[in-house]
Amino acid sequence: MKTEEIQAQIISEFAAFDDWMDKYNLLIEMGKDTPMIDARFKTNNHLISGCQSKVWLHAEYVDGKVFFTADSDAVITKGIVNLLIRALSGQSPDDILATDLGFLDQIGLKEHLSPTRSNGLLSMVQQMKLYAKVFKLKAGN
Repeated sequence: MKTEEIQAQIISEFAAFDDWMDKYNLLIEMGKDTPMIDARFKTNNHLISGCQSKVWLHAEYVDGKVFFTADSDAVITKGIVNLLIRALSGQSPDDILATDLGFLDQIGLKEHLSPTRSNGLLSMVQQMKLYAKVFKLKAGN
């Protein structure tokens, strides 16, 4: 599925709720579906700097596509990283680099996060795009 379709699906899921407490609960539930990082990657090398919570992110490059797994010690943050994984995992490096994650604004997430969580969100996006750049370079594209 293309990232635009996935983002539209996420927007639809959040549109079902008017109250932000319900949306936070949705994020928490989504966090439970996060593709779990293998314990051997829960190291400082995979820790995303700039996040208030601990967030570990791992990426693999398989058949021209990037696949992400993650974990966090905070339930909301785990839901946020799950949203990013849903939107970007299984895409090519070029698609990841070209993707505008506008759905984050459309669901109102950025405006409802604390400044430290917003910085963490930006750090997660930057790290995922950095993995895509590295895999693109390694593939010779």
